[in-house]
Amino acid sequence: MNDAVLAVIPARGGSKGVPGKNLAPVGGVPLVARAVRECRAARLVTDVVVSTDDPGIAATAREAGAVVVQRPAAIAGDTASSEAAVLHAMDAYEAMRGGRVGVAVLAQCTSPFLAADDVDGVVAAVVERGADTALTVAPFHGFVWRDSVEPAAVPAARGAHGVNHDKSHRPRRQDRPEDLLETGAAYAMRADGFRAHRHRFFGHTELVRTDPSRVLEVDDQHDLARARALAPLLDMPAAGTALPGRGDVDAVVMDFDGTQTDDRVLIDADGRELVAVHRGDGLGIAALRRAGLTLLTLSTETNPVVAARGRKLGVPVLHGIDRKDQALKQWCDDHGIALDRVLYVGNDVNDLPCFGLVGWPVAVASAHDAVRGAARAVTAAPGGDGALREIASWLLGPTL
Repeated sequence: MNDAVLAVIPARGGSKGVPGKNLAPVGGVPLVARAVRECRAARLVTDVVVSTDDPGIAATAREAGAVVVQRPAAIAGDTASSEAAVLHAMDAYEAMRGGRVGVAVLAQCTSPFLAADDVDGVVAAVVERGADTALTVAPFHGFVWRDSVEPAAVPAARGAHGVNHDKSHRPRRQDRPEDLLETGAAYAMRADGFRAHRHRFFGHTELVRTDPSRVLEVDDQHDLARARALAPLLDMPAAGTALPGRGDVDAVVMDFDGTQTDDRVLIDADGRELVAVHRGDGLGIAALRRAGLTLLTLSTETNPVVAARGRKLGVPVLHGIDRKDQALKQWCDDHGIALDRVLYVGNDVNDLPCFGLVGWPVAVASAHDAVRGAARAVTAAPGGDGALREIASWLLGPTL
């Protein structure tokens, strides 16, 4: 039996910056599941292990196709190193599988745009080119400054100073040596050397360049918001996420304002509200109903126009709902529908709790950035302008 190339994803449950971080969805997929997906897609990886102390993370990792190793409390605290988690996971994996790990990969799920090519790149540096260790890096051209905190003996030496440059001489970018930024996404280590040194860098280290546009580490809520905003741009060409088909979905649940409408309201002199809808969306909804899908409109607003539109389309309506996620769970229980077989389409932040429940969270093109980033798929059409007809074409075919 050949020595295994084992990808280890450390994913403990505790996180102070972003509570529940490793389960936070980006592009509709939890961070830990995104990392598992890319490691499993890497051609040189034998198996993928998630090291965790959290039952929810463990369940998500197994569903994504990883082997789960229960991390002991002694190496699951805030001060525990990633190296300790990888070493423990290697030993546990060898005990379970009876083989030997030849190369260990440390893959970080806090790098949401880690790609399979990054993983293969660091592994190839070790198994094909003879490096002892390898890591992903990206070109970096910034001027780095450091602010002095200790009083200087010479007054002129106080204050900020350049780290990678002389502040009295600012060469052009093309005249400076290229600096490379450690991305934090993927590392590979020869297993025997890693066990001996107990550190991810030893011997000959090779740098594997990656796309700088994909470099982002989620350490706080602002990083998570950026990742969700970037996901619709970076996921489609890189991850190639397929759109849902009829075999993936049993029910379609639709928000109303901003999804079935363009989010504008016209008010007449008597205070009555009028909204605009799209006839093509009506045709798409009718086709979904004929195809046997269970449909529901779920809206926070209490408005006669929502009920009137539901009657027109023959779609049940739940409106005036404060907790849409609770209402959605109850509706699915009442109808015997599995949440992972539900496509939920929305446009604003009050739809995010429902996005976290269903198998297919979908945002319309005009949705809030946080909603687009949390979606598994995004329509090309905006809300109220054919988005639902587009979703119907995903499920039933382009000739709809």
